[in-house]
Formats: sequence, C-alpha cells, structure tokens
Amino acid sequence: MRFSKLFAITSKEEPKDCVLKSHKYLIRGGFIKQIGSGIYNFLPLGKIILNKVIKIIKEEMDKSGANELSLGFVTPAELWIKSQRYDKYGKELLKFKDRKENPFVLGPTHEEAIVECVKGEVKSYKQLPLNLYQINLKFRDEIRPRFGLMRGREFLMKDAYSFHANKEDLDREFELMEATYKSIFRRLGVDFRVVEADSGAIGGSGSKEFMLLAPSGEDSIVICQKCEYAANIEIATRAFKRVDSPAPKAEFAKFHTPNVSNIKDLSEFFKVDSYYLLKCVAKKAVFASGESAKLCGTSVDSNKSADSTDSAKLGDSTDSATITNNSTHEICFFFLRGCDELSHTKALNAIPNAIDLIDLDSSELEAIGLPAGFIGAYGLRNITNAKYIFFDRELEDSADLICGANERDYHFVGVDLSKFQGLEYRDLLEVKEGDLCPKCGGTLGLTKGIEIGHIFKLGDRYSRALEASFLDKDGKAKLFEMGCYGIGVSRILPAILEQKADESGAVWGDLAPFEVDIVISNIKNEAEVEFANNLYENLKKCGIEVIIDDRDVRFGSKMADFELIGFKNAIIVGKALNNGKIELVRRKTLEKLQLDSNIPLQDLLELVRL
Repeated sequence: MRFSKLFAITSKEEPKDCVLKSHKYLIRGGFIKQIGSGIYNFLPLGKIILNKVIKIIKEEMDKSGANELSLGFVTPAELWIKSQRYDKYGKELLKFKDRKENPFVLGPTHEEAIVECVKGEVKSYKQLPLNLYQINLKFRDEIRPRFGLMRGREFLMKDAYSFHANKEDLDREFELMEATYKSIFRRLGVDFRVVEADSGAIGGSGSKEFMLLAPSGEDSIVICQKCEYAANIEIATRAFKRVDSPAPKAEFAKFHTPNVSNIKDLSEFFKVDSYYLLKCVAKKAVFASGESAKLCGTSVDSNKSADSTDSAKLGDSTDSATITNNSTHEICFFFLRGCDELSHTKALNAIPNAIDLIDLDSSELEAIGLPAGFIGAYGLRNITNAKYIFFDRELEDSADLICGANERDYHFVGVDLSKFQGLEYRDLLEVKEGDLCPKCGGTLGLTKGIEIGHIFKLGDRYSRALEASFLDKDGKAKLFEMGCYGIGVSRILPAILEQKADESGAVWGDLAPFEVDIVISNIKNEAEVEFANNLYENLKKCGIEVIIDDRDVRFGSKMADFELIGFKNAIIVGKALNNGKIELVRRKTLEKLQLDSNIPLQDLLELVRL
C-alpha cells in the first residue's frame, strides 16, 4: 500500500468532547468517523485492525468446534414478548413497526433468535452438543452514548450460544469457552483477567467476565495479591472480617442516645468499633409492569424473570432498567455491620424479580413509623409488615451488637441475633481494598478494567420461555440447557489503546495496520525514492504488511503520523543513505536502530518481526 493512495485523513487537532485517549486517537488517526450519535463508520485503517481481531476470534472459535452463522439484525418482537424481555430490557431496546404494523426490534443480543433457529431442527440428543456463533452488528439505543467505540449505540459483537442435553455437558462447554477466550485474548496481546461476575436477572450458575486492565476502565475489579482470585466488585467476596478490639458486653436493654443517628457518632458515643454496630439500609425495590401484554393481547406476568443478557454489555454498558409510571414498589431493609457498605447488585439480587433499588427519604420512613437513623432489627417486621428484610451473612448468630430501637434517640445494646427467629441471611456487603481473600487469605486490592468478554450458563431460561425441546435417549421431551458467550469485537480496539497507547498516539503491537512503514525523508531525492521502492517491493514479496509513505509532505509530519497511527515499525530512508545507513524505529518503545543499507533481507525480516 502506498500512503498517497490510502484513505487515511489524520489530524493534529484534538477532537471535541473526547474524554478517553482511545477516542481521540481513533478519530485523529483516521480509524473511524462519527456519522450519528453513538454510530461510527470504520475507515480503511480501522477496518484493517478490525479484520485482524475478527480473524483471531474466528480461528479460535472454529478450533473449538463451534459453527459460524449469521442471524438477522431485525428480530420479530413476538419472540422477545415470549421471553418476557420486551419490557424488561427498557428503552435501550429499539422497537419499530413495519408497514403492516407488525412489531420488530433491532437486536442488541440474539438469545431469542438463536433458540427460534434451533427449535424444531435439533430434535434428538444425538444432535447435541451444538455451539453456534456469529460476528455481527448489534444496536442498543444507549441514553448517553460516549467514549467513542467504547460506549456507542451500534457495535460489532461475537456472540455464541450452545445447546446441551444436560448440565454436565454445559459445564464442559463453559470450561472450553473459557479456555478458548483465554487463547483469543493472549493472541490479541492484551493484559487481562478472568473474573467472577454477576449473572444479574439472567440467573444461572456461572458467569465470568474477561477484563482488560486499564486505569480508565469503568469496572472495578477485586484481585488477590497472592493467588489468582479475581472478581467484579459487584459480586466479590472476602474472608469473614474479624477485629481485635473487644466487644461491648451488655445485657439486652434500650439505651438513650440523643441526636446519635449515624455510625460514626454511634461508634464515638459507645466508644466501640463500628464492627459491633448493626447498620440498616432501607431501599425501595422496583418491580416492572409491562406493556408487552397490551401489544400481543396476551397475559404476561411481569414478576417473572425477564432480563437483558449482560453479554450485550460487551458493546457498551447499559443503564439500569427504565422505571415506568406503572412500576410497583416494596420497601425493603438490609442489615450489615457498621464498618461495611451495602453492595447495590447483591442487594438487588436478594429481591426476586426486582429491576432496581432506589433510595427512600426520611418522610417515607416516618410515614411507616420509622425514624431515620434509628432503624433496628427488633420488631421491624411487626412495625412495617415488610416482605424483604435481609441480614449480611457475616452477621449470622452474632452477639454483643448495638442497633437502632426503631424509636428516635434510642438504641438497643446487647443484641444477640442467634435469639431471633426466621432471619434471612445473604451476601450483601461490598468488598473493600485491604480485605482478605476468601480463597487464600491474601490481601485484596482494587484495580480497573474494561469488559471485553463475558460467558454465561443460561440453563433452560430461554428454551423454556420459547418452548424449545429435544428427545432424550429415553424418548422423552427435555428442554435444552444453554450457554452464551460474548466478545465485544469493536470495543476491543479502544480497549487496547486504553491499555497500550502513549502520549504520541496508538500502540497496537501485532495488530498494527502495517508491520512496516517505509518513510521517505525527501520525496525529491531520487536515490532515497529508488532505494525505498526497491525495499518496498522486496518486503511485499516476503509477505510483510508494508506501507510506503510516498507523500510530498514534511518528514516531521510523516513521523508524527507513524506515531499517531501506530504502525509497528518505521524504516527511515533519509540523508544517512549517503553513508550507507538506514534507521529502524520500533513504535512500541520508539527505540531507534542504525542499520546498514545493504543489510541482508533475511536479517531485516527478523528485526521487523520481533
């Protein structure tokens, strides 16, 4: 490729409204161009890199035994209504009608479509297991598209769906896909971690995210400094916390605590570690009621699990489900130690079928007879008739606690939870840096990551909703056990730059659009031009991806573009040619090597392929 013939328009100017360096470099380097809010065209340089990523993914997926297909970008709404996701997904699901008033959606994910594809075609257990994948466009009507390809509305995704006769075979495929994904990301040359993740409303017994480590990542990851334990902070656990300070020994009694309504003041008032204080967080659980029943004329139970699979998140992160005017609410209470904080995700997962948790104000608490800052466990259910009261699992059978007395300016001391009946315990707390690893006892730390892959065990969630079954070896109808496996293909490009790019521009490593950029210092110097053209032809014959910068522009501009675009190497043909020298510059380190101009071609090949 000759640079003069390449449609690559680079820019020195910083694009407006770009926060992340990846967004800036992808636009300035001529990789992408915005055509609408959250919608980008891939220009030739961007498409070259995208194709390299796709090639690696395809090779590894094919090696795993998966079959590639291509599902329609448009899906009949009827399938989403059957799966009960039509309402639950929220406004991110773009809905429209054709000229015959038939409802459709633009697919942000394709569980329904793949089940409909397999349904009736795979009739026997002898046709299983089956893994089908596609690399295709998705669309999510993101409310705040930003960060370029990192959080757009249209995105390219690799999504795979597997079908199995039993859970054991699903477990086997899940492990195979985890190994396949590791191979993909190693070949992409990125520093990543496999982390335990939240399955959300999708349910299932398995969910793992593949996180590319980068300071700009939106996801917080808990990583053990000693072993391989890693988890998304939303579901991370720790070894049970212990403290050395003595417990406040007291007989059960009500104690006057005037104007002491927060944990800090309560700790100081009793001069005890906040570990021994019982904190209550009150929330309102939101439950959806749907419009899909009106659309199809059938009854839909809005309290059934109806989720948006997090594999769609690989294109972008979605906002929480839309809360409509028809939503219903239930007040719920979560108790944990005063030194801990409530995890929103864990609390939400404790409430069956809830789509969100929102805060209450003091007036709402007062209306049900509870003074803010003094809520306690004793008698709470009788006062409120609340369905949902949960205690963090680390509190189970704990004694010597202090908690609110459900009366203004009063607390109970000497509280012993082992004497309470019917308490429900859940994992509710959010892990903090410095907590201890649940597996090895090592110290846990926090880092940031960008999600580039996510794998799930779906079970029969979709096969049941869409009535997709097969005949087992006894001739009985059984629902498919399913798994799904997503990679955010277009998101990988900005993610790599967030991890590797420097102050000068993009760094791609082996994914660079060209291995070698031959830079002619002076296009009017015949000797330089002739040498560069001969070198260009010889490298092409050897299978090297090479571009020759034959533009009639300043040498400084050519080198600036080399650094901005991130070609893997530059070979500079300039004045030093008079002394029998050329220069090799490695983009990753900007290291410069002086070479003899008559260096054997084989030796040069070894250098550029390092």
